[in-house]
Amino acid sequence: MSTAFSSTPHSFWRSLLPGPALGMSVAAVAIALLIGAILVALMGVPVGAAIAAFAEGAWGSPYALSASINRALVLMLVGLGFVLAERANLTNVGGEGQIAVGGIAATAFALWPPVAGLPLGMAFVFPMLGACLAGALWGGIAGVLKVKAGTNEVIATLLLSFIAVWMVYGSVQSEQLLRRPMTTSATLPESLEIPLATQLPLLFGDVSMPLHAGLPIGVVLALVVAVVLGFTVLGLRLRATGLNPRAARRAGMAVDRLTVGVLCAAGALGGLAGACMLQGEQYSLKAGFSSGYGFDGLVVGLLARGSVPGVVAGSLLFGFLRSGGINMEMVASVPTALVVVIQGLIIVILAGAALAIQRMETRR
Repeated sequence: MSTAFSSTPHSFWRSLLPGPALGMSVAAVAIALLIGAILVALMGVPVGAAIAAFAEGAWGSPYALSASINRALVLMLVGLGFVLAERANLTNVGGEGQIAVGGIAATAFALWPPVAGLPLGMAFVFPMLGACLAGALWGGIAGVLKVKAGTNEVIATLLLSFIAVWMVYGSVQSEQLLRRPMTTSATLPESLEIPLATQLPLLFGDVSMPLHAGLPIGVVLALVVAVVLGFTVLGLRLRATGLNPRAARRAGMAVDRLTVGVLCAAGALGGLAGACMLQGEQYSLKAGFSSGYGFDGLVVGLLARGSVPGVVAGSLLFGFLRSGGINMEMVASVPTALVVVIQGLIIVILAGAALAIQRMETRR
């Protein structure tokens, strides 16, 4: 289990400074990017042109920069859920499914006629709360299966993700659920566009810089997770549960409740990520709307190595990688699959480095 935060303020602030874990992550990213550049050259594409296209798509304009940050926000929320569960030695790989059910719930609540008329910004807050509840339920199912039947949470959260993705597909295929009424045979299988009042407000009120209200919410949640893990009794109990559940139970801790609760919290963060995608960018539910963000968020959580600042940095990295990769394909004809390759290389390098360090420590 990660030990990036402890119950003392000194070690919390020390965790924000560079250390061996951070150095390992930075080295893994640098090596993966270098290999990516070599692969671009082997494709016959000028590396300079590919880098220029990447930079233009990632941060080359206010719109590109905002889009990258919005993507990073989604990844950060999933990554926060991952490190929160990781503190209790649980592995939540169900971000994709939690995003999916969050998107379904946010769409359903946003399209419910009374919601659009709610005052004081509740029109967009209400669907977000519904998405959080849906994600919490989805994470809680895996928690209950673990404590009641001993089901491994990796298997449970992963299989639940497949179910949730197919639930999205079913929702937009059926007019009895969320599909827009079919006017012609060419009507796309998607929901109606959510009302303007339920869409996340733009921070600057300018569509050319579409940063939305989900960003400050995400920043606050990142601070809350950091404080919970670093300064609260709950963080200490999660650590104790992760290190030795049997000893924690003998000490009077409700280990089963903590297990279910932390997976619910992780699921709620994933559900909120789905709401941010739906209400802040896409505005209508489509099959495959989650676009692999849940699995990318898993990579962010792995890269962070239990550190909330690491989640923030990792999400920004992968948010820019996504945006830059899309533009690189359009402008320089470099497949966006290269970004997936780079992500895979980062995981492999990190795993290899961790194994090597573990063997060195064992020999000592």
